[in-house]
Amino acid sequence: MHGLHHSLSTLPSFAKSADKTAKKSTVASCKTLQIRAMRAVVQRVTSASVEVDGHMVSEIGPGLLVLVGLHESDTDSNSDYICRKVLNMRLFTNECTGRGWDQNVMQRNYEVLLVSQFTLYGVLKGNKPDFHVAMPPQKAKPFYESLVDKFRKAYRPDAVKDGVFGAMMKVQSAMPNSYLCPFSSGSQFFP
Repeated sequence: MHGLHHSLSTLPSFAKSADKTAKKSTVASCKTLQIRAMRAVVQRVTSASVEVDGHMVSEIGPGLLVLVGLHESDTDSNSDYICRKVLNMRLFTNECTGRGWDQNVMQRNYEVLLVSQFTLYGVLKGNKPDFHVAMPPQKAKPFYESLVDKFRKAYRPDAVKDGVFGAMMKVQSAMPNSYLCPFSSGSQFFP
């Protein structure tokens, strides 16, 4: 290993230039590869609820709490993907066989609580959050409502609950042995 590693200061000048160019192109390509699709943070819960202005608006027993962030460029194909993936994620143990990570929320007859969360598309500009890539509220509300409808049609209407779009929501969950799975319709996981 000794002798194979060189610091930038010991490289010849043409190598320094090539190294700097490679770093710039890597940074540039990372910026162009940013995820531009609906995001979801999925969490197994034993119970979860949403409260608005001190009033309970939704609650579920065992199942999934799903925070959904809408990107300004999302389409129906993004919501189809999120719906299909969330409902089919094998996050639960099969009680008959004891096999872990074997059953999805539908196989267990559990519930799903969807919560619109534009902050999943927040980025820091200095010390201030910026949400400019999140879908604007006037477009996001009907889009989110159509996503909730897709979940209800794909599973059971009574098993899919949601919060209040645009409200200040207090979300609570109980999650022993929880698993948190962030993913996007454009990629398996997001940073």
